[in-house]
Amino acid sequence: MTVTPGDLDAAMTSVVDGLRQASGRDWSAAPGTGELNAWRTAEHLGDCLISYAGLLIARPSTPRFVCFESVADQAAKPSELLEFITVGCGILSATLRTAAPDVRAFHPSGHADIEGFAGMGCVEALVHGEDMARGLGVTLDPPRDVCSRVLARMFPEVDADDVDPWTALLWATDRTELPGRPSRTGWQWRGAPLDDRTAG
Repeated sequence: MTVTPGDLDAAMTSVVDGLRQASGRDWSAAPGTGELNAWRTAEHLGDCLISYAGLLIARPSTPRFVCFESVADQAAKPSELLEFITVGCGILSATLRTAAPDVRAFHPSGHADIEGFAGMGCVEALVHGEDMARGLGVTLDPPRDVCSRVLARMFPEVDADDVDPWTALLWATDRTELPGRPSRTGWQWRGAPLDDRTAG
C-alpha cells in the first residue's frame, strides 16, 4: 500500500479536472477551507506542496518549517490558481522522485519519509480540493485506489474497509459523517513511517 509520487500526480489531476469546471466563477466569493475562501485555499494548497518540497531539500537540523512562503499574484484568475497548484504538485513530485530513499524530514505529525510526504501531499490536494469544490458547486472524482493507499498510510488507525475509499478519506479528515462512527474532530495524519515505533 505504498503511496508514490505517481499517486500525488493522479490526485492533483483529479482535483484540477474537477475545479476547472468552475474556472469561470469568482473564487474569492466562494467558501474554501475554514475561514478561507476558495481563492485563498488554492493559494494555501500551492504553498503547502512547495513547502513540503522545501523541507525534503533543506532538511532543517531543528524541528521547523523552511522560512519562506509561496503566494499567488493577487490578480491571479482561477485558471492561473490551477496552474499554481499544478506547479506546486510538480515541484513536490519531482523532489520525491529524486530524493534518496532513506531521506527523512521534519513535520509536526512525525519525522516523515518519502512515502509520508507523498501521502501528505495527496491529503492536502484532495481535502483542500474538496473544500473548494463544495464552495464552487462542483464534484471531484479522485481515483479510489489512490484514496485507499493514502488512507492506509496516513490514517492507519482508521478501519473503513466497508466504505468507499474517497468517502472514508473525507470522514478521516472530518469532511463528512459516517453512520455509527464518531466524528473525527481533531484528526491528525501520521507523517512518520508506519514501522517507526517512536512516533505516535
